[in-house]
Amino acid sequence: MSEKQARYGWESNFPTFSRTPARVIRGRLEEFVRDAGDRQVRAWDESIPPLQREVDEVLSVNEDAATYSAILEYELPLESRRPDVVLLAKSAVVILELKGKLFPSQADLDQASAYARDLRCYHRECEHRPVVPIVVPTRAKGYIGNQAGVQIAGPDALDSLVDGLAEDPDLPPLSREQFLAESAYCPLPTLVRAARELFNSGNLRTIRRARAATDPAVDEISRIIHEAAATRTRRLVLVTGIPGSGKTLVGLRIVHAHFLDDLAVPRANGKPTAPAIFLSGNGPLVEVLQYELRGAGGGGRTFVRGVKDYVKTYSVRPGLIPPEHVLVFDEAQRAFDAEMVSAKHANTPGFTSGRSEPEHFVEFAERIPEWCVVIGLIGGGQEIHVGEEAGLIQWRHAVERSNGDSDWVVHGAPAVRTHFEGSRVTFEERASLNLDTEIRFHLGQGSTPLCR
Repeated sequence: MSEKQARYGWESNFPTFSRTPARVIRGRLEEFVRDAGDRQVRAWDESIPPLQREVDEVLSVNEDAATYSAILEYELPLESRRPDVVLLAKSAVVILELKGKLFPSQADLDQASAYARDLRCYHRECEHRPVVPIVVPTRAKGYIGNQAGVQIAGPDALDSLVDGLAEDPDLPPLSREQFLAESAYCPLPTLVRAARELFNSGNLRTIRRARAATDPAVDEISRIIHEAAATRTRRLVLVTGIPGSGKTLVGLRIVHAHFLDDLAVPRANGKPTAPAIFLSGNGPLVEVLQYELRGAGGGGRTFVRGVKDYVKTYSVRPGLIPPEHVLVFDEAQRAFDAEMVSAKHANTPGFTSGRSEPEHFVEFAERIPEWCVVIGLIGGGQEIHVGEEAGLIQWRHAVERSNGDSDWVVHGAPAVRTHFEGSRVTFEERASLNLDTEIRFHLGQGSTPLCR
């Protein structure tokens, strides 16, 4: 499966979309969304023909519309969320969210608005273009109105909305190749600056004592990162600590660090705007972090993402290079083994089973040019001796089984060394990488404790 096939269900120009039998388009969508139920299939059957009619009407009145594009079930970068339809028309990117009802709910409007927001914030080609969210209650007729920037219209009004889009002579219609390019994902520089300022300003009510207690670990990791960049090497840093000792804060402080910009290696499209990322398999924690960081824009996703979607994105695209140099893996002792990874991604098109999450992350890191640092936050305190060995030992196996095992250096506290005894991988003991004082804090007043 090609990179493009893994990102969407259907893509074509308007004429092709208009004349292709609806059942063929639906079949392509079913191949892409493998877990689609009967309700979803019926929704496609009901919505594709009206969309084709509206596209055909646009073509009948505007000869330039032959260069417009229709993309169905487009998967947002590093997400499992999919807008129903994306239209690349005139100078705009149009998001259609189809609902089988007479009038949309607030949740429907919020959904379409969030899709548009994420494209504006995380898709390079959308930065200077209008991104227009439209909710389409498929049982309604005519244009209904505008609520908080979201257009509401029945299917029969879509041709008028598309043909009435503003046109900028300096911005021709965006091509599908430009829109679907994997390299187009990058948080906007303004968003990165805002996220860092919000995190470091103190407005998030981080307790000074918590920052002070994590300073030794943060300083040590900073030295390791600078060393990796200077020597062009790859490092695995395992940070241990008792519950509530600040491991999450350590990870967040590192990914928001300004010095990473100076160390990042330029790519074909310039330096990465966000050279580090915090990843967690703990869904509630990801939601809390993104919620507390939302004030910077982009839904708080600039530096915080879920492990599953990250694995999904890069595992099915062997040639895709992560933009980051530093990958922070939260609760690394709970990383899934190969069997669980296969089960979690059973419905992912193009996914090849056989690797644990640590093996995937080591392989992803080895794609990164010149240097990289993977930071594993190890929770549970005593469990690194009793009960969590099977989870932590996976990181040793991942490095040993990698193609470049001799290029890796592992750093960790004394208690971690036992997991690497007899390994051919170099291990460097750093006492400051263990946090042994409980300093629970909150990112925001009334929020979930984040010192883990």
